[in-house]
Amino acid sequence: MFRAVSGPQLRCILQNSLKQTELNTVRFYVRSKVNTIVLFVPQQEAYVIERFGKFKKILKPGLNLLIPIIDDIKYVQSLKEQAIEVHSQAAITLDNVALKIDAVLYTKVLDPYKASYGVEDPEFAINQLAQTTMRSEIGKIPLDTVFRERESLNLSIIEALNQAGSEWGIKCMRYEMRDMTLPSKVQESMQMQVEAERKKRASVLESEGVRIAAINVAEGEKESKILNSEAVKMAQINNAQGEAEAIIAIAKARATSINVIADSIAQNNGMNAVSMNIAEQYVQAFGNLAKEGNTVVLPMNSGDISGVVTQAMTIYDTLSKDTNAQLKIKELPPSENS
Repeated sequence: MFRAVSGPQLRCILQNSLKQTELNTVRFYVRSKVNTIVLFVPQQEAYVIERFGKFKKILKPGLNLLIPIIDDIKYVQSLKEQAIEVHSQAAITLDNVALKIDAVLYTKVLDPYKASYGVEDPEFAINQLAQTTMRSEIGKIPLDTVFRERESLNLSIIEALNQAGSEWGIKCMRYEMRDMTLPSKVQESMQMQVEAERKKRASVLESEGVRIAAINVAEGEKESKILNSEAVKMAQINNAQGEAEAIIAIAKARATSINVIADSIAQNNGMNAVSMNIAEQYVQAFGNLAKEGNTVVLPMNSGDISGVVTQAMTIYDTLSKDTNAQLKIKELPPSENS
């Protein structure tokens, strides 16, 4: 009994058959290999020979001779590194996020005998094992770790595949994830998280800039105040040194004038010069009394200039004797003309 098949179903069946035929021609194109007695095995290929239905040997690249009818080329294995497409599949992470991941697996046949007799279809088996291993490894880690530790995840999958593939004579060289699809809501939440993180970083950078600017302004004000205080300090020191030097200079000038006056007094007619100087100052002082105010108080003997001079000289002599006594200075004898 034949069952009627519609157009789309027939097309799907034909496509699947074509894919399976293409897969078989990659690894198992034994039906096109016939025992021609003299065989030339290409480089990086291995011919698995059976004799009376039992494994006999593996032909190496180059010239080989077979017995007709008895020997049969059962399998042809390619020893080149091949890329196997791992179709898109769903996987759930540790934090319950569903992912769709497709990848590429690079494999190489190391043992043609195991690859021929260890499993029916090595490519299909390693593909299915890669899918299940990938789902298992992704279920152990959260979503953020999948993105951050993609390389370590690939290495974990390769290690698990090699442990199982060693019985099939196949070694997994590399495993690379090509595409990773997330649910739309998860993508939106991740986009919002990225934007929030960027805004946070911008706010932090702005606050850091404000803080650094405030610190710079405070440091500038501090340096300015220090420099101003240093300037004021130096100005005060300079003023003090100037005043001290001025006082010393005035004192030295005063001492010099006193020494000159003392030397002049000690000479002939020195006392007469002192008396004349006092009389001149007395007359000058009386001349300036009426200039400073309306009320003038005068001594009773203001007209007696000689008496005022005599009184001033008496005071001078008394002060001179007291000063000489304190300083233990020997008084000079009065001159004959004094």
